[in-house]
Order: sequence, then structure tokens, then C-alpha cells
Amino acid sequence: MAKDETYPMTLEGKQKLEDELEDLRLNQRPKIIERIKIARSYGDLSENSEYESAKNEQSMMEGRISTIEHMLQYAEVVENDDVDDDLVNVGKKVTFKELPDEDPETYQIVGAAEADPMSGKISNDSPIAKGLLGHRVDDEVSIEIPAGEMKVKIISVE
Repeated sequence: MAKDETYPMTLEGKQKLEDELEDLRLNQRPKIIERIKIARSYGDLSENSEYESAKNEQSMMEGRISTIEHMLQYAEVVENDDVDDDLVNVGKKVTFKELPDEDPETYQIVGAAEADPMSGKISNDSPIAKGLLGHRVDDEVSIEIPAGEMKVKIISVE
């Protein structure tokens, strides 16, 4: 990773990562360690599926802990206090409609670490967000998406 690479995120997104990290360290890690300890007590580890399962879970959890620590170390909390109210930026909710006359859609643009499209949160690295960032209410924007090009009109920014 380049030294100047950061992870833009909302304050809410940073707090969720901090909470997840605390849960993994204080609750999940001890549970998995206990499962490994119990599985070891069964004897022969070469055919011990409980041991293998717990070790795999531990490996995935430690990887997640490492990832979260890295993201938090390079987190850049986006505050929109100094940004124009009608300018699309990370952390803002954007309502737009695909032209000529599709129904409006609303998404909050967030950092990749907190993206959850099913909850209306899209990554600032997604094609739609990249196309909207920096534009304003009433702008008509052409956005390159995997299926081709879509034209949208920005209706509101909150």
C-alpha cells in the first residue's frame, strides 16, 4: 500500500469498525481460543475436524482483525461541514434519477470499508459514485458502468 493511501469513511463507519474490532478482540478471539483448547483435548489432531474448523475460523478472524486495524490506521474521516450543501461528496446522501424518466434512487456515498448497497450505502470507488462525486444538484451526468453508459440527473444532496 502506498504511504499516502487513505480510507475515506464517515464517523459512523469508523465507529462501526472500532466496535467490530473490539468485539473480535474481546469476545470472539477468546471463544475461538477456547474451542481450539477443547478440540486439542480430544487427542490426535491429524483427524480432528473440530480442531481444523476452529483453526480456520481463527485464521479468518485474525485476518479480519488485521484488515480493520489497517483501515483504522489509515482512516480519513470525511466531514462535510466545509463542503457546499449541494455538492456530492463522500458521506452525503444523493438522490438521482436515470434519464429520461426512471424513478429516483437515493444512496449515501461512503468509503469502501462501510459500503452496503442493500442498505443504500455505495462505495466511493463504485462506478456510480465516481460519476456523481464533485457534481451538484440539477447536474446531468453521464456515468460509465459495466453495462455501458447511464445518464442521470442529480435531484438532491443531503
